[in-house]
Amino acid sequence: MAANVQALPRIPANDAEILERLPARAGKSVLKGMAGLRAALIKNPTDTALAGELAQIYFDLAVASGDPRYVGYAEAVVNRFANPLPTVLLSLRGMLRQYRHDFSGALQDFADVLRLQPDKADAHAWRGAIFLVQADYAGAQKECDALAKLGREILASGCRGLVLAYGGQVAAGYKVLSIALSQASDPGNRLWILTRLGELAAWQGKSDLAKTHYAEALGLGLDDVYLLAAWADFLLDEGQAAQVVALLASWEASDSLLLRLTQAEASLNRPGAARHQQMLLDRYAAARERGDTTHRAEEARFELHLHGDVPAALRLAQANYEVQREPRDARVLLEASIAAKKPAAAQAVRDWLQRSGFEDPRTRRLAQVLEQTGSSQ
Repeated sequence: MAANVQALPRIPANDAEILERLPARAGKSVLKGMAGLRAALIKNPTDTALAGELAQIYFDLAVASGDPRYVGYAEAVVNRFANPLPTVLLSLRGMLRQYRHDFSGALQDFADVLRLQPDKADAHAWRGAIFLVQADYAGAQKECDALAKLGREILASGCRGLVLAYGGQVAAGYKVLSIALSQASDPGNRLWILTRLGELAAWQGKSDLAKTHYAEALGLGLDDVYLLAAWADFLLDEGQAAQVVALLASWEASDSLLLRLTQAEASLNRPGAARHQQMLLDRYAAARERGDTTHRAEEARFELHLHGDVPAALRLAQANYEVQREPRDARVLLEASIAAKKPAAAQAVRDWLQRSGFEDPRTRRLAQVLEQTGSSQ
């Protein structure tokens, strides 16, 4: 759920308006299903079940493609209905709110879902994911336990594995996720677990193992922006920028993947880097104009590594870390603080590392460099 998606909801001028011609990768069955749902919803505009199906497809497309417009389309469908929302739309609103980084609103929506439907496992899973993003590992563990009580062992294991890994027990977390993978048959579940196993293997310094997991995830043939971003970050850390260019050449629609593509192109002095930098500048400016702040971690990385505005990078990284505190958020704040020679700016990250025991050697080295920067001043 770390992939950033930015868009504002837009209500079509009329129900027959074509919102978007989907890319071929969406698949004929998806296209046909969406056309049918839109037609049915035009005939039955108060049918919340139809609205939920259509909004879910839009949300899934946003996750798969990284194209921010689909989130706006999903919001437009959900926002047609007044409170109190039925469970299906309440859950979708929570999912959309968490993408906007409105975590308190999302947590409340999922709590309301569970009040109406106590056995709704997805609501516990989303709450656990949000607590992980906020570095509230005790809160996340409660959701893991709730999933286990509902008999949703694969979801529970995925949740527990990340709680362990984020909380300083990466080897134990890797073992739990490996067991979950052996039990998972659904391709979507396997993709998610394999991606996370790739990350955990990299945090343990096991590059070859990480490559194996990422390769297996990619081999499933499912579009997933989080997977592509994680794999691209790994390749950039390994000095494999040319592979990133080949991987992401057709993914300009995703802001997060365009950033990684541009980083790779710039490091190789490719001619496309300048055009892509301007595209990113334009997108970030447009996001600021509409009050969208979900892009701050990505923009901080852009300012630091591509645009060269260290004060702006530090400001953005600090603002992002106040809301979102995953390992990648900690890393960009550490890097920006080192570049600005301001150790105090990343004190929250240093406190988290001490409190959690997070084991990634790269993050630990950055924290040591920052501490040495402070000692030399």
